[in-house]
Amino acid sequence: MSNLYSEAYEKSINDPDGFWGPVAEDCHWYKKWDKVLDDSNKPFYRWFTGGEMNTCYNALDLHIDNGNGDRAALIYDSPVTDTKKTYTFSELRDEVAKFAGVLAAKGVKKGDRVLIYMPMIPEAATAMLACARIGAVHSVVFGGFAANELATRINDAKPKVIVSASCGIEVKKKIPYKPLLDLAIDMSDSKPAATIIFQRPMETAELKEGRDFDWSQMMADAKPHDCVPVLATDPLYILYTSGTTGQPKGVVRDNGGHMVALKWTMKAVYNIDEGDVYWAASDIGWVVGHSYIVYAPLFKGATTIMFEGKPVGTPDAGTFWRVISEHKVKALFTAPTAFRAIKREDPQAKLIKDYDLSCFETLFLAGERTDPDTLSWSEKNLNVPVIDHWWQTETGWAIAANCMGLHHFPVKPGSPTKAVPGWDVQVVDPECKPVSAGEIGAIVVKLPLPPGTLPTLWQNDARYLDAYLNEFPGYYKTADAGYIDDEGYIYVMTRTDDIINVAGHRLSTGAMEEVLANHPDVAECAVMGVEDQLKGQVPLGFLVLNAGVTRDHAEIVKEAVQMVRDQIGPVAAFKTATVVKRLPKTRSGKILRGTMRSIADKKEYKVPATIDDPEILNEIEESLGKIGYGTKAK
Repeated sequence: MSNLYSEAYEKSINDPDGFWGPVAEDCHWYKKWDKVLDDSNKPFYRWFTGGEMNTCYNALDLHIDNGNGDRAALIYDSPVTDTKKTYTFSELRDEVAKFAGVLAAKGVKKGDRVLIYMPMIPEAATAMLACARIGAVHSVVFGGFAANELATRINDAKPKVIVSASCGIEVKKKIPYKPLLDLAIDMSDSKPAATIIFQRPMETAELKEGRDFDWSQMMADAKPHDCVPVLATDPLYILYTSGTTGQPKGVVRDNGGHMVALKWTMKAVYNIDEGDVYWAASDIGWVVGHSYIVYAPLFKGATTIMFEGKPVGTPDAGTFWRVISEHKVKALFTAPTAFRAIKREDPQAKLIKDYDLSCFETLFLAGERTDPDTLSWSEKNLNVPVIDHWWQTETGWAIAANCMGLHHFPVKPGSPTKAVPGWDVQVVDPECKPVSAGEIGAIVVKLPLPPGTLPTLWQNDARYLDAYLNEFPGYYKTADAGYIDDEGYIYVMTRTDDIINVAGHRLSTGAMEEVLANHPDVAECAVMGVEDQLKGQVPLGFLVLNAGVTRDHAEIVKEAVQMVRDQIGPVAAFKTATVVKRLPKTRSGKILRGTMRSIADKKEYKVPATIDDPEILNEIEESLGKIGYGTKAK
């Protein structure tokens, strides 16, 4: 059966130049590219080499020049501060041009880095777009991230300027950002020339003379700055993958391929046209916020929503339905955890009946595997297609999805449907040999990756090769395991490394173990993700104490939990740990995390043949039972 999807997919794999070249014509270029796909330096593929463009021009000025300056570009909806504001393309462009002038006045020029550490306010998007306008490279760090994690990112990116705000607002609580930022700068070897602080009405940050500057005062005196042409292959941003300690992994995104791919996805994947209202309920600290709050909808000329709130508690589990109804949202993109939270508060979905959702056409879920229960609850109560799709910080956009603008395939619970055009997805065994349909293996993508993906890591080509390309030569390693069925549907089953998924945020258990191991009473530890009805997974810690420690175990656990919160941040959701006599290991000393996870999740497991001492599993079951996990839960 031929359809738009099949034709697009075949062409994208067999003739990438013929596929992406015409797609790129839909964007504005100061100078056309010399080559669509440049494979002269394998495996470092580049897209649209020689082309010159500007990301901010394509997001804002292009629509104004086409006569659409009065159309809504960005709607800010903040139930936590009771604020709503709409910016037209002209209004947003004027703010961005002025802030680009502020950055330029502080010495920021093409190629310089600017670190953005802000809450979900319009000024955050303004700062990102202003960097793009002058060719500076932005690195957004999730607002409220712990100071030492922020410091590692400052050291790696070496920003000339840091842009922040006086505080973030969580449900009924304020998080002052400035003390965290000051501490991070103190800890950093690299020092910014200046910081620019947006003072929010609910908290005034203290500014240090000579280094810190007030956003509003700077904007009052700013001269608007024009767009600066950059090469398609110049970096647009660095985004650090979550949960890394020590030397963080800075995913680089280029300007040209990113613009071409993201603009194309708005119609092809999400079925969004110019003038439609699109809402990605994420945060700008994550890749979803970069791709689908700030950039893709604006490239398309759609209206994007910036929401500062939570799915429940701001004020109730109907807040998503209010936003959809009030702003006439056509498609919503969020993490399954948001819907689990709504379902927990309002299991019968009674609050939906208070709102007119006739404008709403599609729900997209990503960030973690969509469990069949959440899928069916959403389908039943919203009565629209619910589309699970799969992608990563590194890829920047969907690897697998039901491409709603090309062809709507039947949904299979547990599958994000098929590979998106551009993605040659395969499943291989450890020797890099293809496995048969339905057989689980490592999910890989045949090179070259499509435009808009990571060309490398920030100033670390060797680590890029090591992390993503060396294990399966000729392929990109997704570090996910799963299978493809005989109809081409992809099933992503599990991570192949130690990354766990907490409410759509990928976090490293290894990073948490590093923190716990620093506790003076802890000899050894292990952290794993266990199933959680609300967040998908939550981390659970096992602590083996040093011999001779006689302190109260509860006190040690409390301190250990606090250490993870302090050093990785509340986003880790690390709340539970238990003291055990020893950890189950193989004879070679490898901790049997998978077995421990199975016990905690009450799943059947086989005692591994390589286990050093099978008796230890009974001790683990007893310890887990005391804290409410496993079959022996009290």
